Amino acid sequence: MITQKIVDPEKIYDPSEKESLFITGSEAVKEALRRANVDMAIAYPITPQSESMHLAGDLFAEGYIKEYFRGENEFAVMSSVAGAAMAGVRVFTATGGPGTLRAFELFPTWAGARLPIVCSFMTRGINSPLTIQPDTIEMACLLDSGIIMLHAETAQDLYDMILRAFMIAEKTDVHIPVGVFCDGFFVTHTRDTVEVAPAEMKLPPYDAYSSPVPAMDMENAPFRHMRDPFVMKSNFISYATHASWQQEVMAACERSRKYIQQYLGSLIETEHPDSEILIISSGTAISQGREAMKSARAMGLDVGLVKIKSIRPFPEEEIRLLARNAKHIIVPEFNRTGWMAREIKSVIEDTTKVIAGPRVFGGMTMPPESILDEIRRCSK
Repeated sequence: MITQKIVDPEKIYDPSEKESLFITGSEAVKEALRRANVDMAIAYPITPQSESMHLAGDLFAEGYIKEYFRGENEFAVMSSVAGAAMAGVRVFTATGGPGTLRAFELFPTWAGARLPIVCSFMTRGINSPLTIQPDTIEMACLLDSGIIMLHAETAQDLYDMILRAFMIAEKTDVHIPVGVFCDGFFVTHTRDTVEVAPAEMKLPPYDAYSSPVPAMDMENAPFRHMRDPFVMKSNFISYATHASWQQEVMAACERSRKYIQQYLGSLIETEHPDSEILIISSGTAISQGREAMKSARAMGLDVGLVKIKSIRPFPEEEIRLLARNAKHIIVPEFNRTGWMAREIKSVIEDTTKVIAGPRVFGGMTMPPESILDEIRRCSK
């Protein structure tokens, strides 16, 4: 029989309460869920997230998660997760790569239904020929789905972001899903030191009656969720309802900024932000960028780093201000399309500063030397 005490979230996040574990990213997911007071976890195996959801099953067996089962496929899992959230329980799942695409219809549905689901996306290649190796191209597909998107660089980030995601998602003025992304294998299957709260602590439970839409329980019958079947009508009222609701979901995502700042400190982290050359990216591309920056600065080159933690909402103003002082912006990415470079170009005044690369994809590694080569070219 486990014994946990509900504590203020700030106590769980307090650095003075932490203990160190040498664990994988998948195990960091387990440790976050152990303290998250989760009511239900629903799983379907797909590499590289299979281990994290297997470990969630272990937590169910130990009594830390109230309900746990495996769905028939990724689409079934995300549908079941939606039903659980509509019924007013705190729910978690994970997916990645082709699993993300198979379930894609449900992610904007989650957002439109104002469901505070937390889903961890362990990103991987989705192209043919098949690869199970890291690639962030699926994130490009999700940019405008209505969900909040946080991108973890390390196992520590993954643990921190999952625990905080529940608090962000469940705020009444937000109440939309949070996707916590990490680059599969680079984070999920490698070990690192992770600072975690004592296991006897757990987050306060989810209050379903703080939701801006009614929970579907015995007092709020399911048909009340829409109140009127707009989808069946073809008239101005139907169009206006859908248009205004999509705007409200976007506004909810924007309102999450203050909570991301509260729980994660900021939407970005910087090192030497006043440098002439800035490396700007997210996820494990930042780890490689940091090594390149250290080498460049040892050579006397003026290079800084900007780590983007929140992709949606995007730190538009922060990036715009940093870009004004930089002469060159290097954007390393683990995908073919360069979606992060496009995001940065969309918010800065002089897009000619942006070097969209280096980029690797399909599971290739990114040696810091490839970023250093771009730094040298900018310094000539």
